[in-house]
Amino acid sequence: MRIIPAAQELTPGGRKVCLAIGFFDGVHLGHQQVIRQTITDAKQHEAIGLVVTFDRHPNTVVAPSRVPPLIYSLPQKLRAIESVGADTLLLIHFDKAFSEQTGEGFVRGLTRDLGHIQSLCVGESFVFGHKRGGNVELLRKLGAELNFAAHGMSAVSLGGRAVSSTRIREAVGAGDLDGVSQMLGRAYSLAGTVVRGDGLGQQLGFPTANVDTAGLVLPPHGVYAVHAESGGKTYRAVLNIGHRPTLQNPNPQLRVEAHLLDFTGNLYGQEVELAFVEKLRAEKQFGSLAELRAQIARDILEAQMRF
Repeated sequence: MRIIPAAQELTPGGRKVCLAIGFFDGVHLGHQQVIRQTITDAKQHEAIGLVVTFDRHPNTVVAPSRVPPLIYSLPQKLRAIESVGADTLLLIHFDKAFSEQTGEGFVRGLTRDLGHIQSLCVGESFVFGHKRGGNVELLRKLGAELNFAAHGMSAVSLGGRAVSSTRIREAVGAGDLDGVSQMLGRAYSLAGTVVRGDGLGQQLGFPTANVDTAGLVLPPHGVYAVHAESGGKTYRAVLNIGHRPTLQNPNPQLRVEAHLLDFTGNLYGQEVELAFVEKLRAEKQFGSLAELRAQIARDILEAQMRF
């Protein structure tokens, strides 16, 4: 998938452009519907299908105290969008200047920079522009003036309720990972960069990759069987999420640590994506490191039975 930082870089060469616009956190079933409609429009009109998204949640700039924990990291989101079939993506840097642009100004700017927009597709509840002043109604009004079709796609329902990023975050936090996977249309996973820890796993004989998941919503604390993917290779792994109560640290830090089975090497600074298979047990405090070591060995055996 080609990723461009500015609309002017698309250079459509006279071809029409079909747009899908959204933040697309999680790239769930509803988001996929928006993107696929755009791909369909582009094929029908021999146009370029362009997905437009942002490099950070808008609240990071306009309401820092109300930034939700995200379902996906940015690289993870981009991979998921590509997997739906998108071949070109405009990744907009969301900053203060961009946030002060009106919804109408944003659309007119895209029209100016991209040339002939054939269609523009969003979710029916999508709002955009300064003070969230833009909506589907505005898009339809501008479409009538600027000669493009505006699609406000209805939400996808699952279990009688609309699929949304908010609902998915709630399900992740509640540990309903099967429900999360259904709403995503793929196995739920976490992704982040491997950072240095304190070496406890190595000391216990089970070295771990400490994954930086800052800003992401996390499942309940506990031990999980997961598939860990890095560098194009996938490994079975056991993942621990929690504060490691056995260490009785007065200032415990939340850790997301994966022990990759049948792996030797160094993952520091590399991205790892952890696809959840099943929860093995809740977080537990042990009486000693020896007891913890024995339990980790049992966790590994249990995980191998769940794959």
